[in-house]
Parts: sequence; structure tokens; C-alpha cells
Amino acid sequence: MADWGYVAIDKSGKEIKGSTQGNSEEQITRELKNQGLIVLEVTEQNAMTRDINIDFGGAPTPRDLGVFCRQFSSIMRAGVTIIDALNMLAEATENKKLQTALYAVRADVEKGETFGDSLAKHPKVFSELMIQMAKAGEASGSLEISMERMATQFERSAKTKALIKKAMIYPIVVMIVAVAVVIVMLVVVIPSYMEMFEQLNTELPGITLMVVAMSDFIQSYWYILVPVIIAIVFAVKTFAGTYMGKHVFGKLQLKIPAISNLVVKSASALMARTLSTLLSAGVPLIEAVDIVSDTMTNIWFKEALKDAVQEIMVGAPLSQPLRSSGLFPPMVYHMIRIGEEAGSTEEMLDKLADYYEEEVELAVQSLMAAMEPAIIIVLAGIVGLLIGAVLAPMVTMYSALDNL
Repeated sequence: MADWGYVAIDKSGKEIKGSTQGNSEEQITRELKNQGLIVLEVTEQNAMTRDINIDFGGAPTPRDLGVFCRQFSSIMRAGVTIIDALNMLAEATENKKLQTALYAVRADVEKGETFGDSLAKHPKVFSELMIQMAKAGEASGSLEISMERMATQFERSAKTKALIKKAMIYPIVVMIVAVAVVIVMLVVVIPSYMEMFEQLNTELPGITLMVVAMSDFIQSYWYILVPVIIAIVFAVKTFAGTYMGKHVFGKLQLKIPAISNLVVKSASALMARTLSTLLSAGVPLIEAVDIVSDTMTNIWFKEALKDAVQEIMVGAPLSQPLRSSGLFPPMVYHMIRIGEEAGSTEEMLDKLADYYEEEVELAVQSLMAAMEPAIIIVLAGIVGLLIGAVLAPMVTMYSALDNL
């Protein structure tokens, strides 16, 4: 089968673009017309055109998917068919990638494929968690309930990520401002005082000599300094994506006191909420833990859950490998153990998720409260150092005049 790109007009009059597979142009045109589309163009794609045909639209965010799942569940409860629901939501969504994927999912469902299998064809749009929830919901006849749970999952995930981003924005902005101030001081302010320093005919203080040397270096070798900084940033980013880099930076996150508390609590909240969502939909524990491991952003937590899968397969309860990992707080594995013994693991996971989501919010607030004065002090110290370098020769000069 060949790859085909198409341009068509949907029922609402909007022009849409997409790609599909088929044996001939006639087959693709016929299938698109059967979907209620007015076909404008169908062209066969090769490796060159596939590489050039880049979609610059952003991937749907957890909030986008949360809205989709919530609306999908509500529409399904109203008795609307899956095909009509997908068509309505595809027309309503503003995210182009999600819209294109929903049209494709609708077409696959019309052909007789299951909703879960249709979602699985778009792994860059729909997460493995959502795909498995859809499959479990279809198997149990409770698809709308599964989608409602996924909506809650996405909404909580979006809230947690927003809190963490909020904590990071302030120090990043202040850091950028600090760098900009230092550059302006060294490139503009300090050179304007250079002539005055030379006319003093006195030995400059060490702090002034250091700052002047830095100013001269930046002005003389900026064309070397800028590429070096870019190369270092690129190298660090590349290293962070490697197997070793993920372990190094993951360990740093757990060792730095200022952020380790936030990292552990956010990982615990994500693990508990996601695992509870999967288990409540009927996904087997082993498969659920494996899926949860793929949602972890820190590789140490990811590997701890991968190891837990292996131990569960030989009969160990989930609480045992979580405790052995040494990564999760005691409350996590103690409450899971209680849930396992009482047969209420899902309920305990829900309580854990609620608790640690609140803890993440408190940890973010505490982190911001601690960072704000620390950053201000550091910024004041840097600016004070530069101002001191400018004022020190003047103080020396006035002292010499007083002694005359």
C-alpha cells in the first residue's frame, strides 16, 4: 500500500489536509467521499514529500485532551453514536493535530475498527494511557466512564504541570534579567568609566581590575564567546537526552534539596493517579504499572516501576518493590500495602493521589517563597559587585586627596 496526501472540504465547509494509505487514487477518493468529504486533491507521497510535508501545529496539551474526553463522555451519555461524537468534536477543536487525528479516527471507526485501535494509530497525539483506557472501556461496555476518568486524569495532570511551570518561570525570568544587567554593565557602563580610570594615575583596586578585564574580554572576544555558549548549551541538551545524561540529571533532581521534595511528590501523585485510573477501568495490574512507568519523567522512577513489573510477575505485591526502590515516600508503599491487604488498592491510590497533589501545590508555594528572596539577594550581590568596582577607584582617589 502507498501513502497518499489529500486536501478536502468537510461538512462544515472547512478545508482539511491529511494523509492515509491505499492502493490507488480512486480508492482514496472513494473512501474520502464516503466520509462525507468533498475531495479537492489526492497525491501519492514519497520519502521526499513526506519529509517536506511538516505539520507545524503544536501537539495537543493535557488540557486539550481533557476537554475532548470530558465532551466525548457527555455526548456519549446523551446517546450520540461514536462516529457522530467524533465528527462533532473534530469540528469543534482548535488544535489542528488533534482535529486531523479525530477525523482519521472517525474514518477508521466507520470502517469497523474499534475506537481504541483507531486511537493507537496516532501515538503522537493520544497517549498510551488514553489508548488503554479506551480499549478497557470498550471491553467492559463503559467507554463513557473511562473517558470521564481520563478527563479527570488530564485535568489533574495539567494542573500539576502548570504549578511546576509556575515555580520555574520566576527564577528563569530573574536569571535572564540578571544576565542582561551584567552584560549591559560590562559592555556599556564599565567602558564609559575606562577613560576616567586611566586619568586617575593610581593603582586600581583588585575588584576593579577584575571587572575591567571581564569587560575587555567580552568586547574583544564576543564572537568566540557567543558560539561557545551556544555549543555548551547544545552539548548539555544533547547529553541530557542520552541514557547516561538522563540518569545524571535525574539523580541531580533527587539530590538538590530545593527541588527534590517537589520531584518526589509530583512523581508520587502522577503514579498514584494514573495507576488508579487504569485499575478502575479494568486494566490488569502488570500492564497498568508498565504503562505508568512510561509516564514518569524522571528515569529513576521509570526504572523503579519497570523493575516492579518484573517482581509483580513472579508474585510480589506492588508495595514491596516500591519500598525496595527507596524512591517513594513511606506513605506511598504503606497505604498501597494496606489497600492490597484490604482489597481496596484503587481507593487507596485515589487517596494518595489527592494527598500528594495537594502536597505538590504546597511544595511549589514553599519553593517559590524560598527562591524569591534568594534570587533577589544573588542579583543584588552581582549588581553590587559591579557598582563597587566602579566606585572603588573614586573612593581611593578621594582618600588620596584628603591626605594631601
